[in-house]
Amino acid sequence: MPKRYSTVRGREFGAGMRTAIAHSGMTARQIAAVMDWQEAKVSDMLTGRGGVTLMEVAMFLSVCRIPGAMRDHLLGLFPLLDVQGLWQLHGEHSPIWSRTAHAHVDVAKTLVSWDSHAIPLLLRTPEHMRAILAASPLVPANELDDRLRAFEELLQLRGSVHNCAFYLRESALRSQVGSLEEHLSQLHRIKHLAGEAGITIKVVPQAVGAPPGMAGPFTLLKFKEAAYAPMVWTETENSSLFNEDPSSVKGIETVVRGLDAVSLNPKESTRLITLLLAEEE
Repeated sequence: MPKRYSTVRGREFGAGMRTAIAHSGMTARQIAAVMDWQEAKVSDMLTGRGGVTLMEVAMFLSVCRIPGAMRDHLLGLFPLLDVQGLWQLHGEHSPIWSRTAHAHVDVAKTLVSWDSHAIPLLLRTPEHMRAILAASPLVPANELDDRLRAFEELLQLRGSVHNCAFYLRESALRSQVGSLEEHLSQLHRIKHLAGEAGITIKVVPQAVGAPPGMAGPFTLLKFKEAAYAPMVWTETENSSLFNEDPSSVKGIETVVRGLDAVSLNPKESTRLITLLLAEEE
């Protein structure tokens, strides 16, 4: 029986199955006909709502003729589709393109992002991001342009989110990343975004030495689909965590309220950015 909800693991599985279908050169309807399935059964599988057995998944993948590593990954995910949350270990360095992050930002209704020491990811300009990537010993030089393209695609997806709130520290605004020209461009970009409908930017002033959220950056996502539970996305140098546990989400919501209590309001934040620009220009 298909579930009325889906987990991030289930959606990761569904995305992989869609890739398998594309690899086959057939449509979902054609594969359903080969399997003697109703199309609704394929749809439930692709949305991570279940309705299929492990044997049926293996048969479906055999029809798609996908590479063995991809097959093993999907078959390994399948028994754990009901487990909330997904911790992705990337090895030495993160992938160029995060299918999971892109897919969930794309369908988010609201987004709240905080970074304890830097400009939040989805506020960065491509030039700012290039400087950060170039400084990392874990980013191969020959991947820099591809990673920037993936980042710019993520920024485009963020543009479709109805309501975004960003919290950042004054120290992050003052820290020059890249050239002075790139630094000023980043400040101008944040000031411009602060004036856009659906975007709220609040700055934690320098005087707040230890604000809530010192443990590190996070992005809290809530979704248009009722079947998608709220989720907290966090990144490290070489791992990603997508956490749907209700208690964990509630904890992050408490951190957000704490940040809100110590931050400048949006007008004060914009005024501060204007003053910083005047100091630098």
